[in-house]
Amino acid sequence: MNILVLTTFVLYIMALCIAQEGIGPKPKKHKEPNIKEDHNVLVLTSSNLARALKKNKYLLVKFYIALSAHSQTVKEEFSIAAGQLKEETSGVRFGQVDITEEKDLGKEFKIMEFPTFKLFVNGERKNPIDCKGVRTASAFVTWINRRIGSSSTLINTTDHYKSFIQSDKVSVVGFLKVQDPGSRFMEHFSEASRDIPEFPFGLVTNEDVLLHVGMTQNMVAVYKRDKPVHHLVSEEEIESKVDLVRLIRTYVMDVVTEYNLETSVTIFDVPINNHILLFASKTSGDFSAMYESYESAALEFRGKIVFVSVDTDESRNGRIFEYFRITEVDTPAIRILNITSDMKYRMPADDVTFENVKSFCQSYLDGKAKPQRDSEDIPKDWDKNPIKELVGKNFNHVALNKSSNAFVMFYAPWSKQCIELFPVWEELGKRYLNNANVTIAKIDCTSNDIQLMVLDRYPHFRFFPAGSNSKAVRYTGKKTIEAFTEFLEHELRSSNKEEEESSSSRDSLNEDSEQQMKDEL
Repeated sequence: MNILVLTTFVLYIMALCIAQEGIGPKPKKHKEPNIKEDHNVLVLTSSNLARALKKNKYLLVKFYIALSAHSQTVKEEFSIAAGQLKEETSGVRFGQVDITEEKDLGKEFKIMEFPTFKLFVNGERKNPIDCKGVRTASAFVTWINRRIGSSSTLINTTDHYKSFIQSDKVSVVGFLKVQDPGSRFMEHFSEASRDIPEFPFGLVTNEDVLLHVGMTQNMVAVYKRDKPVHHLVSEEEIESKVDLVRLIRTYVMDVVTEYNLETSVTIFDVPINNHILLFASKTSGDFSAMYESYESAALEFRGKIVFVSVDTDESRNGRIFEYFRITEVDTPAIRILNITSDMKYRMPADDVTFENVKSFCQSYLDGKAKPQRDSEDIPKDWDKNPIKELVGKNFNHVALNKSSNAFVMFYAPWSKQCIELFPVWEELGKRYLNNANVTIAKIDCTSNDIQLMVLDRYPHFRFFPAGSNSKAVRYTGKKTIEAFTEFLEHELRSSNKEEEESSSSRDSLNEDSEQQMKDEL
């Protein structure tokens, strides 16, 4: 028995020694599955994102929706850049997340637009870097390279400076004349260069080049290859990276940018929330004069408001007309849009002049402009006067009343023609003040969005018969008290006649129904 125990103990000791010396079969390690790729882009999910972050120092992720047109447009460019960086740079990979399949990831990273690009560095999941305004393969590559390496080219000779500013359609050069330890000029310049990968950035510290260019202080210059004039941004104008990016992107654009399929994307790259749009026909006789006034105003507010022109003759601009509810009778028209709040503002003037546009822009920036809404609030005394004051909220109650007719004036408060007609309309209201069969009213059609019909150029007038729902009779006669009265009397007689005929028809139907019941009995 003792011999058996001793033998077992010896065998146990021998097994331990063999295991420690690495002799015998090794335990198999679990091999992690490879992450699927789609044209050099990692296909990321909730289950493999953590692994992808751990394995790649720099991971640029595209969050997209498969059916999104914008996502499809950038797909090929993103894949080309992914392949190029995969071969050239270690530790840099591109990935993609389909939000329709990975809703939890969309919520985690607060994805609201598609596609959205975020760069994850060193596996850090909580604070990825937003990659905005990048759409081409070369721009993706430049954006990444500026994040992981030098963000600008050092220019040390005048010849290099001359060739650099002609190297691309747009180039940006920072001139560092005064190296103040308390200045954040270089920090803001480096950060801006990383956020604008489409154009080359150069840096000049060499005294000979600074003297050649004539720089006596820290400045940033934006050059356009096809334009003889360049734009300068002083250090005092740059309080943050956002300020510099805003000014660079502003100077890259024309003073007034014409809206089309290509520029509709770049317009929104400018980090300025205020956009003003001129809707006008380029073939109209007075377009040149309007555009000149509009462009002059644009120079006054450059860097504060983005100025855009929309050709109303271009059928492909239909969607923007719908968005602003612009019809042919409204043009020429000017609107301001705050792209953050989505609030729209209508210029309180008909004529597109330098003074009117300038006044409108300044009023908006001062917070005094009146936003365009579906409806103003109902005035407390809206029905106390001969002329009833309508807004969007009470329009249907009055104009589409089942038991009463309504004659409504649609006006603009700044229109001289409307202002001149107010006394005439007031007199009409007094004439029919005690007539329970009709209501005389007016509504500011520039502040209340009435979607019943395509209206004429203000002022315009409509008669709404009782119980008509949406039927309206257009008034096209003279704008005098006599003409208004004659039209109104005619429509009231017609309305009464229709009501009598309708009532007679109902009585006849009732009689026929009663007779039929008697016959059946």
